[in-house]
Amino acid sequence: MSDKFRFPAEWEPQSAVLIAWPHPETDWGPRLVDVEETYIALVAAITSFEDAVICIADDDLQTYAEARLRSARVDMSRVRFVTVEYDDTWLRDSGPITLRSNDGSGFRQLDFRFTGWGGKFEASRDDRLVEALTAEGLFPNGERHEIDFALEGGAIETDGAGTLLTTWRCLHERHPQATREQLGAKLAGWLAQDRVLWLERGYLEGDDTDAHIDTLARFAAPDAIVYQACDDIADTHYDELQAMAAELSQLRTREGKPYRLFALPWSRPIFDDGRRLAASYANFLIVNGAVLMPSYGDVADARAQEVMAEAFPGRAIVPVPCRPLIWQNGSLHCITMQVPAGALG
Repeated sequence: MSDKFRFPAEWEPQSAVLIAWPHPETDWGPRLVDVEETYIALVAAITSFEDAVICIADDDLQTYAEARLRSARVDMSRVRFVTVEYDDTWLRDSGPITLRSNDGSGFRQLDFRFTGWGGKFEASRDDRLVEALTAEGLFPNGERHEIDFALEGGAIETDGAGTLLTTWRCLHERHPQATREQLGAKLAGWLAQDRVLWLERGYLEGDDTDAHIDTLARFAAPDAIVYQACDDIADTHYDELQAMAAELSQLRTREGKPYRLFALPWSRPIFDDGRRLAASYANFLIVNGAVLMPSYGDVADARAQEVMAEAFPGRAIVPVPCRPLIWQNGSLHCITMQVPAGALG
């Protein structure tokens, strides 16, 4: 690990959660009414525990978003707006990956290339988002580091102590000429890690990220992993997610022990015009004192909440309705990016 900076785990203290408000020019346009309800519920949940920083495209959108949030009785003293351009609202992948100095005095906002998940979608404005936020003075205690390498925040997961968890499928898709050793060395260097754990298996239908780790398996503690399981032998995901579970059982902590594993339930298939949607409970967000959990209006929601409570003792588990989000192939974690405590101005 770097002797100057470290990559904090998501459960460490945060200043705020960063999101971008949907508007008609984003991909949410055709179903804006539904997705706005999710965003309102999300901001209400975030501000129950910490601040929310909301990217907005212009003053009119801020006026509108503020009115919607006030009508929902959101604590506006915990809401901050910042005006920037963006193509869409997947800030987990276009937002800053923040490192913290070991002495806590400074921060480094890593600005990787965002290519619209390997060129699948237009992303030129999203690729400039970290630069725009820095120019707006959002990170006065940090320095922006531009890195000419395609990497999304949803593709990586850290335990805050030097171990990175990721998937070979995603990183290989972005960088097909690089070996595992080359990719691991680059990630370890940029992200101040000394171990990279790779998963070979695991995917979700309807996911266009090429198997982001944050839809599959997440650290709950340095010795614990929460993962999306599938117990329906008739489901097309069964073999792949069973194989992923077996892989996870073979991983070892820094001390050489098996990880404590928490299996999340499998929701019934959700379709939209015949298209299977990626409903993963692993796409949760950790905030100060709580875990915000995606809910899908499925009978499995209740069991998912129980598993989260087991994995995160002492934290409130707050369901957020996310069915509208999976229409665009992502969920709760995908539209958010946490900012470590002290990193905001």
